[in-house]
Order: sequence, then structure tokens, then C-alpha cells
Amino acid sequence: MTDASAASLTIDLGALTANWRSLAAKAGPAECAAVVKADAYGIGAAQAVPALRAAGCRTFFVALPEEGRRARAVAPDAVIYVLNGFFSDAAALYREAALRPVLNSLEETESWARLGGGAASAIQVDTGMNRLGLSLREAIGLARRKGLLAAISPRLLISHLACADAPAHPLNVEQLALFKQLRAQFPALPASMANSAGVFLGPDYHFDLIRPGIALYGANFAQNHPSLNTVVTLSTRVLQIRQAPAGESVGYGAAERLKCDTRIAVLSAGYADGYHRATGSSDARRGGSAHIRGRKVPILGRVSMDLIAIDVTDVVGASPGDRAELFGPNIPIDEVAGAAATIAYELLTGLSRRAERVYLR
Repeated sequence: MTDASAASLTIDLGALTANWRSLAAKAGPAECAAVVKADAYGIGAAQAVPALRAAGCRTFFVALPEEGRRARAVAPDAVIYVLNGFFSDAAALYREAALRPVLNSLEETESWARLGGGAASAIQVDTGMNRLGLSLREAIGLARRKGLLAAISPRLLISHLACADAPAHPLNVEQLALFKQLRAQFPALPASMANSAGVFLGPDYHFDLIRPGIALYGANFAQNHPSLNTVVTLSTRVLQIRQAPAGESVGYGAAERLKCDTRIAVLSAGYADGYHRATGSSDARRGGSAHIRGRKVPILGRVSMDLIAIDVTDVVGASPGDRAELFGPNIPIDEVAGAAATIAYELLTGLSRRAERVYLR
């Protein structure tokens, strides 16, 4: 980290690959792919993809063809699927980067048959999410069109779970039953249904390939599954320590009044770094926390664009220049997301480029 930087994002690629290996072991005989869309959930696909490929990952999923092009540049021998389907105006990019579209409609299927040059693809079927994918009727119709199937060279049949993070939700078993019914229409195709949460629903959901995303990055499942490691740590420096008496307020809007004399540390980070404004504190609600000198302490007042105030009254020796963790091994990102009434996915993918990125290998 340079002297000129304040906030820093430390990304542990060793933890990332350890998480992939842990998930691969849980998948048993099924292949473990990696979802690296949205710049590998904000951590940097240019670094994450080669690390995962070196660990043994052979198959990657992105959302957009341009993401696929970038992944191909650092994983020349990998299989890369584009989840958002086939963009006919980018047909040349799919061919040049050897990208496999996930075909989500009959129109896309017919377009790929015309423009794909016989290259490989995947077929997505909708089993209850009502987002992307062929309906049961469309899939059955496609299975009968042998010439069209041959032209699109399908290599994988996929669906996506809507409620896998709620294991008891009845839609999980409903989707599983429908997917099995649809799979019978394409008996020669390997199948994939499990996202990160789906991996933990058990082997019935694993089929031939699992597609973890957020779990690779140590979020969402780390607290419930200790075999997964923290990958991303956001920290910053203390700019100033100040003393404020009881009754005074902190930050914009005087949202929080101090109940006692308080030592305040002002941190060099804010929502411009991707740390949500909604994690701030007020008289009406407790906000997020930071970790400094071995202590977990509360945020005081609103989070500003560039500054955050924290209570270090009970932190012995807190001084300007100290580092404070905003999320990481001591403050799980899911805890921060909860304080902001959002999810870890949004926090990770919303991290700005202002914070210096430090990669541990």
C-alpha cells in the first residue's frame, strides 16, 4: 500500500482458490465451475480467473460477452459460458473468443443456429424463477427439432434456483422435480442447477456441474460454513482523533447525539469507496461497525462521501495513522450488508476503484 492511499481493498487469492477447492470437494463427482461475472463480483476478473484456472477450474460463467472476452484473455484454454445469452450483434465476438452462449429463448436458439457457425452452447430452462430460459413446452418442442439441436451444438442444460438460500422453501423441490422432467428430454446433455446456495442443498441438486459465485468470494455462507474463507478486506486509515462532549452531534444532519463524552476517530473512507451510506448510525437506529486495535466499535452518525466517524472511547492508544477494518475477517461483509439493508453481492460489486487494491497470492 502506498503512502498516498487511504482506503485499501485486500484480496486474498489464496483464500479464493481454497474456497473453490472446498466447494469442489463438496460437489463430489460433479465438476465445480466458477461464476466470475461483474468483474469477478468486484474483486477483479483479471486476477481471479487465472488464479482459479491454476487451481484446476476449467469452466467459467460470465454475464456478458465483453466479460467473456476479458476472461478469455487470461484463460485461453477454459470453457466460458455467457449467462445472458446470445447477442446477435456481437456474433463475431462469440466466435473469436470461443464463448458459449447460454440460450434462453427459442429466438436466441434459432439465431445461434444461423450465426454461431456450429459452435458450442448451453440451453437454459426456466423451472420457476420466471427470469430467463425456455418454458417446459418450448424445451419439449426444441428436443424434437433434431436439426436445430445439431446446429446449436449444446454442451450443457442449466436452470437457476430462486430460493436456494432458504433450504426449507417449497420452490426448491418443485424446481428440482421440473428440472429432472426437462432433463429427460435431453438425456445426452450434462446438467447444472446448483448456484452457491444450491451446493448446500445436497447432492440431489449437484447433477454434473455446480456454479458457485458468491461463496467463492467468502460472502453469504462464510458464517454458516466455516470451511469458506474471507477473501476481501476493506480497511482505511484514521485521519484524526477528537474529543466531543455529551449532547453534541456527529456528522451531517446531526443524526446522532452523543450520550456521553466520546473519543471519535475519523476514517478516510465513505460511500465514494462503495461503503454504503445506509450503514450510518442515528438516534433512531444502530448502524454498522469497524474494527480497530482488536476492538469492534460502532459507527457514529452518517457515512459521508469520504469520511466515517467511529467511537474509540474504549480503544486504548487509538491514534492517527492506525488502520481500521470496515469489513473482512473481523467484520463479516454480510454483517455490513445487513446494517445497510442490502446483500453482500451489492456491496462487493459496488466497490469503487478509488481504494487501492492489494492482491495476496
